[in-house]
Amino acid sequence: MSVVIAFAVFNQSSFMRALLAFGLGVEIHLYAFQVQNEVYCPFCLAFSATLILSFLINYEIPSAWREKRSRMWLYFPGEVSFPMFKLNKLPLLLFSLLGYLTILVTFSGSVAPAYGQNPINEIPSLGKGAYEITLFTDYFCSPCRRIDIKAEPLLKEWLADGNVKITFVDVPISRVTPIYAKYYLYSTNANSDASNLLHVRKKFFDAAQDKNIREEKTLLSYMKDNNISWKSMDEKSVFLLLSAKIRENNIKATPTCVIRYPGKDIKTFIGDEEIWNGLTELKKNLAKIKK
Repeated sequence: MSVVIAFAVFNQSSFMRALLAFGLGVEIHLYAFQVQNEVYCPFCLAFSATLILSFLINYEIPSAWREKRSRMWLYFPGEVSFPMFKLNKLPLLLFSLLGYLTILVTFSGSVAPAYGQNPINEIPSLGKGAYEITLFTDYFCSPCRRIDIKAEPLLKEWLADGNVKITFVDVPISRVTPIYAKYYLYSTNANSDASNLLHVRKKFFDAAQDKNIREEKTLLSYMKDNNISWKSMDEKSVFLLLSAKIRENNIKATPTCVIRYPGKDIKTFIGDEEIWNGLTELKKNLAKIKK
């Protein structure tokens, strides 16, 4: 905008109007991005309103309309001439298209939250029992999906009894996993109920392995179709905690399950079959407590 003001001060109307038309093309793409993702930036909207107003104030009816009415569609935003370059009656629509294509090629924005001042200091978990289960998985890992489905009834039972604390850690074996991990965290922020989060995990495994969804935009559309609600949060703080958790437990493969018994007894199980054996062993221990 400062360049536009400079052109106005030095009475360079053609350059100013061309730049404003270029900016309109950029804003069209940014408007579409915000509408598509249902996230609106007040500053961006205010800036675009200023840009549109500036364009309208400096609008001039193109002479090409008077010469040939059939060219109205091409010249409706106006025209500019640059005699020093021997360029006359250039349609401003070309500059708008150039702006749109430029931002289309260079812009790689994603939906990002407005972070609070205080970082999150714990990983979202389910339950508050004395037995702690940490399950390290990747949504693109078939054995991870198998153990998730197989263990779900047990996990629900233990959560209902109040015996266990369960933490799911998404391990970025696949380069796409951080996108899924982000929206899993967003889902916990919207609804931290155990049944909802287990449902989200199931749907995410389906998205990764059945639908092969690898783009954030496609995942968002999938979540909307499956009525998965989400609320943005400071996921970067949680990502740091997840990374520390992965290092602390020396996780090299997925699925891996770490079960912490009361006291200092910690057992690690790798692979879906071994994890199931570990959960079965825990089930026997919990059954003894009930008696």
